Amino acid sequence: MKMELIQPFINAADAVLAQSLRCRTAVGDVSMTEHTYRRHGVAAQIAFTGDIEGRIIFDLAPATAAYLATSLSGTEIAAGDEMAGEAVLELANQVIGNAVTTLNNQGFNFRVLPPLVYSAEQGLPSTQDTEALLMSFDTCGGTVYMNIAMRYNCQSSEKTASAVGA
Repeated sequence: MKMELIQPFINAADAVLAQSLRCRTAVGDVSMTEHTYRRHGVAAQIAFTGDIEGRIIFDLAPATAAYLATSLSGTEIAAGDEMAGEAVLELANQVIGNAVTTLNNQGFNFRVLPPLVYSAEQGLPSTQDTEALLMSFDTCGGTVYMNIAMRYNCQSSEKTASAVGA
């Protein structure tokens, strides 16, 4: 997985988390994984298609999701409250929006699908053509996990190559 593709997602997550939680964040563990992703708590998934296709999962322990929701709303939100899940969806939306804008400005074209609650205990494993990166962000409210799986869209790459060669 090329760093220039994932760096906008890392930068966006770091900035959105710091602003939303009103505290410093630090990148924790980072690893490439071939194993099936296991959900930690309240999770949101956003898929995207275009020149690069894939999905990103944001995953927070229930208490961390409640902390995020409280920070965003200004009202105390309990772990397990529906608002905590909505806050995780909003976090995912903001991060993806910022990252995709950066990548679009670099010439990539994307279509972002709406965020969905990710309720599966386990996700799909990486494949030979789709790498997955698992990383965490340490925040004042707890750990936020981000799982990025993406690959170049062969059809989109072929269209670009034929347009350039024409």
